[in-house]
Amino acid sequence: MVEGPGLGVVDGFSHAERTALLELGRTRSYRRNAHVFHEGERSEFMVVVLEGRLKILASTTDGTEAVLGIRGPGALVGELAAFDGGPRTASAIALDPLKVRVVPAAEFRAFVAGRPDAALELIRMLMGRLREGDRRRVEFGAYDATARVARLLCDLADEQGVRVQLAQHEIAGLVGASRASVARALSSLRELSIVSTGRGAITVDDVDALRRIVS
Repeated sequence: MVEGPGLGVVDGFSHAERTALLELGRTRSYRRNAHVFHEGERSEFMVVVLEGRLKILASTTDGTEAVLGIRGPGALVGELAAFDGGPRTASAIALDPLKVRVVPAAEFRAFVAGRPDAALELIRMLMGRLREGDRRRVEFGAYDATARVARLLCDLADEQGVRVQLAQHEIAGLVGASRASVARALSSLRELSIVSTGRGAITVDDVDALRRIVS
């Protein structure tokens, strides 16, 4: 059974569905910073995150990479390519020592085809990701960097707890700001005693104050 908070749907499955899914494929471990898959490749599998976190990266037109999301225990990753067999639209890289269940595309499609409730849960997941993307695009135009960082930290605190293990460049990719802007935003939040920072981690000391910034 997958433990801990997730950004996917495994925790929304019934016990029988969860058990059936986690019996498919095989378990594999990745070291920190290892690629689970690369953007553009046609590997036909998806993964269920069991332990650790991974980040989803996509190339931009200027040759840099944008962080599209962070996925933790319970998340399904790479399911779109598993459905249509097309090239990966993003890369997945381990943020921590990572353990996943690697499920071949054919087995995943058969699992979904035979379980309508699980298929509905997958649709809910995809809709949630679309809403998240739409909201962030609005925020990029309407909020300054400090407000965008505050919003992200609120979301991550709700999902993962008050200690957020992300580097400044990873936060920059998630909020669409420069690393220098993120550094200034975190400095402002520290001065207000809303967050404290350490090596590769940020602790949210006052979640309510963060929410007030973006309310």
